[in-house]
Order: sequence, then C-alpha cells, then structure tokens
Amino acid sequence: MSDVQDTSKTGPAIHFVSLGCPKNRVDSEVMLGVAERSGYRVESDPSLAEVIVVNTCGFIGEAKKESISTIFEMAEMKKHGRCERLVVSGCLSQRYSDELSEQMAEVDNFLGTSDMLKLEKVLAGGAERMLVGNPADWVIRASDPRTLSQGKVSAYVKIAEGCNRSCAFCTIPEFRGKQRSRPLDDVVREVEQLVAQGVREINLISQDTIAYGRDLKKPADREERARLADLVQAVADVPGLAWVRVFYLYPETMDDRLIELLAQHPKVARYVDMPLQHASDAMLKRMKRGHGIDRQKKVVARLRENIPDLSFRTAFIVGHPGETDEDFTELCDFVRWAEFEHMGVFRYSDEESAQSFLLGDKVKPLIAANRNRQLMGIQRQIARRKNRKLVGQTLSVLVEGSSEEHEFVVQGRHAGQAPEIDGQVYLSGDEAHPGEVRQVLISQASDYDLVGELLDPLAGADANLRATTTDAIVRRAKNKPRLSLKVVT
Repeated sequence: MSDVQDTSKTGPAIHFVSLGCPKNRVDSEVMLGVAERSGYRVESDPSLAEVIVVNTCGFIGEAKKESISTIFEMAEMKKHGRCERLVVSGCLSQRYSDELSEQMAEVDNFLGTSDMLKLEKVLAGGAERMLVGNPADWVIRASDPRTLSQGKVSAYVKIAEGCNRSCAFCTIPEFRGKQRSRPLDDVVREVEQLVAQGVREINLISQDTIAYGRDLKKPADREERARLADLVQAVADVPGLAWVRVFYLYPETMDDRLIELLAQHPKVARYVDMPLQHASDAMLKRMKRGHGIDRQKKVVARLRENIPDLSFRTAFIVGHPGETDEDFTELCDFVRWAEFEHMGVFRYSDEESAQSFLLGDKVKPLIAANRNRQLMGIQRQIARRKNRKLVGQTLSVLVEGSSEEHEFVVQGRHAGQAPEIDGQVYLSGDEAHPGEVRQVLISQASDYDLVGELLDPLAGADANLRATTTDAIVRRAKNKPRLSLKVVT
C-alpha cells in the first residue's frame, strides 16, 4: 500500500491511498489536484481525515485482495477516526461496481477508471453514490489538475489509456477500454508544466506504449499520424529535462527512429521496458501474444546490437494454464541467454473474465510458486554479475534526496535504474541536492543496489558518517527483495 503524503496545510483534511501501478498513481495525483482545487488539505494520517479515498487495483487476484483489505481498513476510520466519507475509485470499482455496491455499505461513493474529475462533485456534497461511468470516457489532459505525490525529481506521464491487444491472461481492456492516445502537443504541454515545477525525469507510460498514436486522426498539416518516436523526440527536447524514459513496449518490430533515439539522444535513457511474458512457442500461442520465440529473440538481439549500454527490463508470467516443465525450461534458458538487467516474475492469476480462465491444464499454485522462485534465482545471479561489473566505473546519477534507509545518506539512480523498481545508488562524499545529475564513481555493488562516491568528495566527519552508513545499507540490501511493477501489457 502506498499512502500519499501531505501537500498542503489548510482546509478540511483528505487522505489518499493509491494502490497498483504507476498509471494508477497518475490517476491518484489527478484526484489530489481536484481535492486541493476544492480547498482540501492532504493528510497522511487517515485517522485525522474527514474524507478518505482509496484508488484501487483490480488487475490480478493478489491486487484485488489488497484493495479489498485496504477498503475495510480505511472503513474502520469511520468508527475510530474522523472519517465522514469513504470514496473508492479505480480498477476494482470499474470491474466490480455492482458487487461492491451491494457488499460494501461502508463506502459512500464509487468512482471508476475514467471518473477522477468527478471527485469534485463528491467533495462538494450531494453526489450520487455510484459514479462509475464508461471506462473509455476520459484521458488525462494537461489542463486537468494534478499534484505530484512523491517528490518532484521524477514523474510519470500517461500518453494513452486503454489497450487494443487481446492477450488471453489480461482483463485490462474490460475496465480501461480501447486504446486512446493523447495528442502529442498535449503531452508536451504537461511535461513542460512538470519541468517548470522542478521535475528532471519524465517516465512515459500507458497500457501499450509502442502503439501510441495509431488511433489518432491524421492532422491536416502532416503526412501521417504522430508515432511514439515523434513523441519521445518532442519530450526529450523540452528544456530543463535530464532524462526521458519509456515503459511498457510491446515486443513487435521497433521503429528505426525510436531505436536511434534510444541509442543516441543524450536525454533519452538507454532503457527498455518490454514485458515478454514467456519464451516458449506453445505458451506464447496460448497467451495469444501474436508472435513466437523467434521474433522475441530478434527483437532482443536488435536492441542489444543497436543501443550501447542498454538496460533491459522485462517481466514473465509463470504457471499459466498448460505450462509444462519443458515450457518452463525454455523460459529459463531464454533468460540465461538474454541476460536482462532487470526482471519481474509473476504467478498467473486465474481471472474469471479472461480468456485463459477457460483453458484446461491448470498449474498447481505450489508449482507456480516454485517456478517463480527458481526463475528469480536465475535473474538474481545475472543482476549481481552485471552490477559488479559497474564497480570502478563513473556513472551519471540523478540525485533523489535522503535515503529511506538512513537520514545521513543521499540516494539517486543512474539511467539504467527506473524509479521505485530497479534499485538505487547510495551516495557518499560531496554534498548533493535533489534534481542534480552528478558524476559518481561506483565503489560497491549488491544484487540490486550500488554505492558510489560523488566526485570532489566532502572532507571531515560528515563524509565519514555517510560512508559508514552506506556500507551498512549495502550489507542489508544484499538480502532485501526487490519489488516489481504489475505487468499490464
């Protein structure tokens, strides 16, 4: 669970809980903006808030359980806190609106995945209880209110909503609708607004990022619709930006211009996030991914060959119906071959409205869990080896601020580390401030995190204290699990 922190000190109090992926967090930040515009202050302690909003995730079983548990936990604030109104929004509301309405009398208002702006009605009073609309009714615009919830160094920007794919295991189109791309100029306008607030890194996200623009009408003054490469170029050219990063690329033939930007543009991170889901032809067919292992290998090889120092993040599903020991062995062999810098592994969730639900040959949960551990064990060895190769190198690091591990340690990320999921670089030596891009000599490596010395080191007791605490953090990090984003491609 991720609680949104205080951003103001006046007005009635509202508490937000944002669950799920970064796309959901952007929706939460829009509602934060709506609340502030309505005169509310954001309170980090739910017991002190008159209004509580839970923005839910409903993608897979574990996410649904967490959402439901959180709703009931927040409902207790009506008995033991100051809460007068409990609002539930997001994917779970959209997907199960009737069921939740009947079974959760504690909830005062329900909003769906396209109803973020309706929070204003709720806060004004007198709104009907069920406000879940058509999931295809809304796409964020630069003119919508938005308040960042986790500092101002890095921000996610949604470039589209919905998805046109038909992957057998996925239910996203059901509660997010079909693909709806934002106009390029509107995305750039939002990025400019964020940079004006001090944001240095922009992370472009959607359900199917590589399909950006395919649903847009061709402008009268252009020969063709805007494509992802056009958008990445336009965002990267915004003055004041340090990095732009692209998430959720589908494994299809990549545009030459996009690869060129990833390889050569100084502000485009050499980072690819491409959930591949499996590596057995039989499983890719059952998952209805629309391609086989040969194409996947060609895509990975082409990216490796053309983008120097590429950091490649992917994700896989284990335990999908019909996955045999042979299929899983093929997946393990593929991971050893590809040597991804970052990887998430998820156990299949049997969703009643997904096509895979109707398939036979279900994999036992214990087998799926064992496969998850085995595959992550392979990846951990790869990540450790790759991180150790960085020791002795000088990397550009975006400073984020004080570490959550220790107040005397500053942390940041190099271009191959995405926010919140790929690890940190803990910094020792010179003073550093959030938003700076500094040169850092890497001195230590754990499986996922790094320690480095800022060049032009700080002298004296402060430097010694910081060096001591970074050593302790690395020792702890060697056994610390790394969380991964939920996969929605």
